[in-house]
Amino acid sequence: MRLALPLVAISLAACAHEVSSEDRLDRETNNVPLKQAPGAAELTKINCADAAADLAKARDVNRNETDRVMGYLEVYEGLKKKTNTIQEAMTRNPDLAYREGAQEFVAARDICVQQTADVRLEFEQYVRDLIEVPTVQEIKGGNTVTMARLDFNTLKQAIESLSPDDKETLVSRVNNAEKRVQQSQEGATEPTTRRRR
Repeated sequence: MRLALPLVAISLAACAHEVSSEDRLDRETNNVPLKQAPGAAELTKINCADAAADLAKARDVNRNETDRVMGYLEVYEGLKKKTNTIQEAMTRNPDLAYREGAQEFVAARDICVQQTADVRLEFEQYVRDLIEVPTVQEIKGGNTVTMARLDFNTLKQAIESLSPDDKETLVSRVNNAEKRVQQSQEGATEPTTRRRR
């Protein structure tokens, strides 16, 4: 009986140290496929200067507010994606910045960074202007009703995409405007219902 206990202890100790933590880490990470960084051929296709036409549509004051916000959102998200792709490629493959023709990639990256920053600034200012005055007053059936200036979900999506420091405050203001619109429309229908009785 005395001999059996040390043998069990030795065999348990051997099992606990059989696979080292480094071996386990190697085993786990070998199973995760690494995402291939874009190569030089893919980077030459990225052009952030081509956003001008879509940006002009977003700026068009004759379009409704929801369409304009969606236009800005699409341009901004597209530029952000292109910028991230170039920056990730150059970070993961630093040789791209030093090979022949590297100035083309560096220039493309700089244009993308600048375009993204400029569009973000313009887009955020437009979103903040909308949040300042998110509703309009309209006359319906002899009553003044508060109406949404644009689709509030689109406005929240824009805030989410921009992700400013005061994001929660801005979303809260949109939610409050949404409640005011609902209350106003409910209030406008009540007197009409009473008259019918």
